[in-house]
Amino acid sequence: MDTQLRSPHLGIVLVLLAAFLWGTTGTARALADTSLAASWFGALRLALAAAFFAVLSALSSPRVSAAAAPAASHSGFVLAGLCMAGYNLAFFAGIHLTGVALGTALALGSGPLWTGLLQALLLRRRPGASWCIGTGLAVLGGALMAGLLDTDGADVNAWGVLLCLAAGLCYAVYTLVTQRLGASVPPLKVTLRAFTIAAAVALPWAWADAGVPTLERSDWLAVLYVGVVTAGLSYLLFGLALRHISAATGVTLALLEPVVACVLAATVLGESVSGPAWMGLVLALGGVALVMRAELRVAPTSPRAAHPQGKERSWQAG
Repeated sequence: MDTQLRSPHLGIVLVLLAAFLWGTTGTARALADTSLAASWFGALRLALAAAFFAVLSALSSPRVSAAAAPAASHSGFVLAGLCMAGYNLAFFAGIHLTGVALGTALALGSGPLWTGLLQALLLRRRPGASWCIGTGLAVLGGALMAGLLDTDGADVNAWGVLLCLAAGLCYAVYTLVTQRLGASVPPLKVTLRAFTIAAAVALPWAWADAGVPTLERSDWLAVLYVGVVTAGLSYLLFGLALRHISAATGVTLALLEPVVACVLAATVLGESVSGPAWMGLVLALGGVALVMRAELRVAPTSPRAAHPQGKERSWQAG
C-alpha cells in the first residue's frame, strides 16, 4: 500500500466496522441453538475464514498473490496462527461457560490491558494519558455491561473467566505480531497464512476434544456466518486498519465489540440488561471516542510517520 494513502481516519473506520461484526459472533452462536461443541465451532470458524482468504488471494492481482514474505517473518506467521487458534478455542469455550455478554466483555476488555503491558515491557513504549483514560473508561464500561461489578449477581464460572482472559492475551499478541508482519507483507497474505496455521491447530484439537461432530442445517448457517463474516471479513478489515493506526489504538477501539454484543444480547437474545449495564455502554463509547480523538491528534505528517512501526507518537500522546 502506498504510504501516502495511509490515514488514521480510514484506520479508525475499518476497526469500528470490524468490531461491529465481531460483536455479532456470540449472538450468532446462541441463535444457532446448537449442541455443537465450542471447540468445533471455533475450529470450523477458522477453517472457513482460511478458505475465504484463500479465495480472495486467488482472485487478487498477481502482484499481491505472489508476494513473498521475508524469511524472517515465518516465525511470526506461526506465532500469529497459534495465537489466533488459542483465541478462538478459548473464547468460544469461555462464553459457553460464562455467557455471551460476560465472556465477550472479559476477552475484549482484557485485550487492551494485555496490549499495553506487552508494549511497555517488550517494546519499551509507555502509554500516554489519553490512551490510559480512554481505555480505562472503555474497560470499566465493559465491566458494567457484563455485570462484573454486581455483588449480588449469579455465580461466575472461574474456568470460563480464565479462558476469556487467555483469549484476550492471545488477541493482544496476534495484533502486535500481525501489525509488524503487515509492514512488509500484504494484509491479505498475513491473514491467509495466520488463519491457515490456526485452522491446522484447531481442527485436530476439536476432534480430540469432542470427536466427529454431527452438524445440522442451523449449525452450518451459523458456522458459515462467523467464518466468512465475523472472522474472514472482519479480520481482513482489522489487518488493513493496522497499517493506518497503532496496535494499542486498534485494540481499544475494538471494545466497540462488547457494546454491540450487549445490545444484541438484550434486543435479540432477550437477556436482562440492568441500568448499570446501560451506563457501562455509555462509558465504553466515551472511552472509544477519547482514544479516537487522541489518535487523530497525532495523524502522521510524513510517509515514515505513517509506517506502523513509526506510530509511537500516537501511543505516547496525550
